[in-house]
Amino acid sequence: MDGKTTQEIHINLSGELKKRFHATCVMQGKKMNQVVIELIQQWLDTNELSLNGEKEGL
Repeated sequence: MDGKTTQEIHINLSGELKKRFHATCVMQGKKMNQVVIELIQQWLDTNELSLNGEKEGL
């Protein structure tokens, strides 16, 4: 993390999806939290709109 205050979010997953996600994270030596943050950052890089309604980075 970058030292900023963090906040929690909660999501609902099926038991099977959570089990697979957890197992894969363990096999790769990553914490589930770390992977979720990376995925959210990637999604925002692709989908976040600027204040004028255009996609960022275009």
